[in-house]
Amino acid sequence: MAEKEKKETRTTDLALAAYLKLRGLRLLRTEKDEFDRTAFVFDDSMDVAELLKVEFANSECCKFDGELRHLKKLIFRS
Repeated sequence: MAEKEKKETRTTDLALAAYLKLRGLRLLRTEKDEFDRTAFVFDDSMDVAELLKVEFANSECCKFDGELRHLKKLIFRS
């Protein structure tokens, strides 16, 4: 039986990274991208990351993150 191909997925979105981890993807490492942002690198050998990204975009977690960002803007605008 062939060994599964090692596949990775990256994101700089903290909320999405938390969701991927919550849904079972294993965090492999963090690294800096070309804009000096922290990128989260996950093991995606099960090839589910794209599906989970769409699931996140339609989830209550995404809505919660949006509301949290909005409230932070209100705090820092004052």
